[in-house]
Amino acid sequence: MRVYLPATARDLAAPRISPRTGHAVTPTLAGAFPEEDQEGLEVSASLCAADASVMLLAVPGAEAEVDRRVVIAADVEDTQVWEVPVTGEVLPGTVEVTEPVEWDAVAALLVDEADAESDVRAARTGDEAAFERAADADLLWYDISERSVLAQELAASPR
Repeated sequence: MRVYLPATARDLAAPRISPRTGHAVTPTLAGAFPEEDQEGLEVSASLCAADASVMLLAVPGAEAEVDRRVVIAADVEDTQVWEVPVTGEVLPGTVEVTEPVEWDAVAALLVDEADAESDVRAARTGDEAAFERAADADLLWYDISERSVLAQELAASPR
């Protein structure tokens, strides 16, 4: 199953991706958007993960993180994932990844371009208009082979 995991730049330097809440194309997500094809559902799941990345940047202790959303697209075994029931706070397609994900299971990295930093910085402090602008910004696609360079580049970015 392809999962989209919200992350921060710090995650790119980790030896593996820790278990976490992510987003995936599930029957519940497909049922919520019956007019969407598989590609549209994948985009929806990745955008939910991008929004969740902003939330990771807003938690206490994340102040030193670079102001860019990071999403890790990984292929995991179905046994490593369970779908979270939809509630007022939980969107369709929300999943819990219950085991660490190795980097060789990662298909792609999605990261904001530098121009999005000001909106992401404002969004992480609760600015709803900035959150919407950040949500409208496209994430850049990186191959997993670019992870180390990308991690170093983001670590060196001014905060």
